[in-house]
Amino acid sequence: MGFLDKIKAGLTRTKENISSIGHSFDQLFAGELDDDFYDELEETLILSDMGAQTAMKAAEELRRRVKSQRLKSAEEGRACLREILTEFLTVGDGALKLDSKPSVALFIGVNGVGKTTTIGKLSAYLKGEGKRVLMAAADTFRAAAADQLEIWSERCGVDIVRQHEGADPAAVVFDALSAARARGTDVVLVDTAGRLHNKQNLMSELNKISRILDRELPGADRETLLVLDATTGQNGLIQAKQFQQAAGVTGIVLTKLDGSAKGGIVIAIAQELGVPVKFIGVGEGIDDLMPFDPAEFAKAFV
Repeated sequence: MGFLDKIKAGLTRTKENISSIGHSFDQLFAGELDDDFYDELEETLILSDMGAQTAMKAAEELRRRVKSQRLKSAEEGRACLREILTEFLTVGDGALKLDSKPSVALFIGVNGVGKTTTIGKLSAYLKGEGKRVLMAAADTFRAAAADQLEIWSERCGVDIVRQHEGADPAAVVFDALSAARARGTDVVLVDTAGRLHNKQNLMSELNKISRILDRELPGADRETLLVLDATTGQNGLIQAKQFQQAAGVTGIVLTKLDGSAKGGIVIAIAQELGVPVKFIGVGEGIDDLMPFDPAEFAKAFV
């Protein structure tokens, strides 16, 4: 199953939810492109978790282009909206930049969003690209986190560096970098503690890890990937804004798009943060973490 098929399958429940409390996109684009249409479109986009500001912007831009391009049919309007949403989603560089050896991807986010699972799936993805991967279990506040990561390391056939519960996370990262250099590792994936994003000690901890990376791997490629649960909707956007301010996020990994998530949150995050969504989780399988494709997502969404 390809990206488009998986996204369509994942968004099926979203579309059913929207349809039950408002207008579905199919219903909307079966009618005329009149004033009522734009009001109903804006309402539908808001119901999809896009947020009022981004929904209004999308509806107004569609109205402008329909007029300037003299579009007549609903299908032309639908294609135009897909183009607009694709543009909204195309921010920054959507590709992972992990070319130096070793390079580092730091995973941040609150507990329960799927960070550890995402690391496991991304390990399998990178290994499939021929890269040697090492996991660093720097979430030392929960023994279960390191245990879960170790299960994923065995499942994917990649190395892991971990210490005892309560160990200094920065020390785990230091050991992982030393091991990576010794073993010829291409990419180090670092799991971090998922305490609340507004806790100062967590941000201090991330800063300490960052200093270790700066000192041990100066000039190396580094991604700071914020993992968000798509089902949390606008709360996810609030988390993203606070992590962005504290940790300099380079990309978003959006999980659980196969559940009750409303796909509009993807568009809201890209627009309001200017940070690219780089991967999305569309299922429980090891191969259900996929590079994000803005045009395909917009096509599946609308």
